[in-house]
Amino acid sequence: MVSAAALPMVQRIRAICLALPEVTEKVSHGEPTWFVRKTFVMFADRHHDDRIAIWCAAPPGEQEAMIATDPGRFFRPPYVGHRGWLGVDLGTDTAGIDWEQIAELVTEAYRLVAPTKLVAELDAAEGR
Repeated sequence: MVSAAALPMVQRIRAICLALPEVTEKVSHGEPTWFVRKTFVMFADRHHDDRIAIWCAAPPGEQEAMIATDPGRFFRPPYVGHRGWLGVDLGTDTAGIDWEQIAELVTEAYRLVAPTKLVAELDAAEGR
């Protein structure tokens, strides 16, 4: 169940995720989770600590690089961190969130997990 404090963040993440081809949302482990055949983004509303965050698939090396850049914002999430997933602390106020960066991270996570056909569809929609 998502707290009232986290609801505006979930709504923004949901909009970003569901704008991507063939994404579905389901509740997994009590939290909103987005799939494109497989999971690519999970919301965490103080699930294992006191953070409101997303956990997303990331390319090799990105987790370490992002944590080194800003260890207060980025972290190694439980359960999926050993596979290179990136945790992004959203804080407690939507005003402090760089939504453009979040959209880039979500889209990158999608590209890592989505079938080639859907990545090509996204590329075409983006004019790549």
